[in-house]
Amino acid sequence: MDTNNYCIIMAGGIGSRFWPMSRTSHPKQFIDILGTGETLLQQTVRRFKKVCPPKNIYIVTNEKYRGLIREQVPEVHNKHILGEPARRNTAPAIAFATYKIASQTDTANLVVAPSDHIILKEEEFTNDIKTALKAVAENNWLMTLGIKPNRPDTGYGYIQFDESKPYHQDERIRKVKTFTEKPKLELAQRFLESGDFLWNSGIFVWNLQTIQQAFQEYLPDLHNLFSEGKDKFGTPEEQDFINNTFSRCKSISIDYGVMEKAENVYVLASDFGWSDLGTWGSLYDVSTKNKDGNTIQGKNVMTYDTENCIVNVPNDKLVVLQGLKDYVVVENENTLLIIRKEDEQQIRQIVNDIKIEKGDEYV
Repeated sequence: MDTNNYCIIMAGGIGSRFWPMSRTSHPKQFIDILGTGETLLQQTVRRFKKVCPPKNIYIVTNEKYRGLIREQVPEVHNKHILGEPARRNTAPAIAFATYKIASQTDTANLVVAPSDHIILKEEEFTNDIKTALKAVAENNWLMTLGIKPNRPDTGYGYIQFDESKPYHQDERIRKVKTFTEKPKLELAQRFLESGDFLWNSGIFVWNLQTIQQAFQEYLPDLHNLFSEGKDKFGTPEEQDFINNTFSRCKSISIDYGVMEKAENVYVLASDFGWSDLGTWGSLYDVSTKNKDGNTIQGKNVMTYDTENCIVNVPNDKLVVLQGLKDYVVVENENTLLIIRKEDEQQIRQIVNDIKIEKGDEYV
């Protein structure tokens, strides 16, 4: 195992589209949403322990989730749980971890990944991450892992690659031409048919010098802010510095702030059973179904004339469903959600409405 490899795990989201299982106090990355005995965060940490030692794993999260992370992944050093005092999107979060690592070492190969993705083919995933880490150790590239699409999905971003310029050591690595955010169906269909587009997985790989140079060139304000902390990281002054820095950061994604602007961006075409698990429908897609096409978590669920539904209810609750097709049925604590799968994009708005009408008790 290369001790020069580091991993930055992003674990600050609230997963509102997975309400009511995902709550502000206990988001989806801290839930065993697949019923495997591991939370999504625990699965993510376990996967990355195959490519870097636990001492090189950093987790960026909201300050209020520190306790959950210490409880679920005690192998990650407490000093490597980086609490954001405010949500400022992915670029400041990645900069926080990057410049903290840079205060301790001059050379490092970094992989940045969300904490709540599903990876069904873990061996292939590990091999692809190692391939990407080796490539960025040898080249000043900003890399991302692209997923070969199998449908014209409008919920993902797309990456177009240059078909004429494969990397000589691995032809799956190509130079990136364009990024497109969540296209409409007709455009997504054309992307699928063209053969030179991949889904944007949100997993990034680069070396320390390359990403710092990118911050300096494309997000100089961010670079200057976090560079000021070089002598404060790892000291009692760190938290005050971070609190002050985040209050001055603009909210911007790493995709928009860096990846869509840089010229040295490459993508590794991958196929390791990936899902970003953004919605109940995406969970349904990767879950085991019974003969009626239903995926059920709950030991006392009875169905009649019910097809293609996703059901997630407590084991001690008897639930009888009759005549439902393509529905999401979820009960958690004091809340029951029943919604058509095709309408699940409304869940975020529903959660906002509940905050206004009912307060924070249910969200």
